[in-house]
Amino acid sequence: MAQPVEEPGRDRPLREVIRDTLRSRIFEGYYAPGTRLIERDLAGEFNVSRLPVREALRMLQQEGLLAPRATRGSVVAGLSEKEVEDLFDVRASLEVLACRLASQRATPEDVSRLEALLDQASDALRRGSVHEAHRFNNDFHDEVTAIADNAFLRTALEPLQGRMHWLFRHVTDLPELIQEHRDLLAAIASGDPDAAAAQSARHIGKYRAQYPDTV
Repeated sequence: MAQPVEEPGRDRPLREVIRDTLRSRIFEGYYAPGTRLIERDLAGEFNVSRLPVREALRMLQQEGLLAPRATRGSVVAGLSEKEVEDLFDVRASLEVLACRLASQRATPEDVSRLEALLDQASDALRRGSVHEAHRFNNDFHDEVTAIADNAFLRTALEPLQGRMHWLFRHVTDLPELIQEHRDLLAAIASGDPDAAAAQSARHIGKYRAQYPDTV
């Protein structure tokens, strides 16, 4: 079943609501790689003009989740074995740095927010909501980047986050993943940047070996 369209909030642009709905459908596998997304059809489905749909598709193209087609809309992009390897190379550099910086800058309130996200992931898993558990795990990584408080790092990671989150969804042992994140959180909370960087590198290396050749 397709992810339902989220109601736009008072302060949330419609293009972002549509983007997030389409992103969720891609993450859940409702739109497989190669699926064509037609601006006109989506506008009809969401009962909106074509402009916010066009903007949402452009945002997903910037994330690497869609590939543009000149006269046939956009198609859901896949990742080749080489692209997966390249993405993990970049992730290993940028996320390890994010964890190192976060360990130096995290406040008790930051640590509490990270703990809450992992608690929410565990709760979602107990309720059988795998999609929600994945979302909280993704939010955990995004929050670590925010705590690192480096605008250049955030700018470098932002266009990659869509594809990274897509890769995360190939992890099937979610209880193990949540525990991995708790271990990473403990390293960040310790205030030891070397320990946090080492734990991050181990975490990334472990899951790098588990991915299929293409996704």
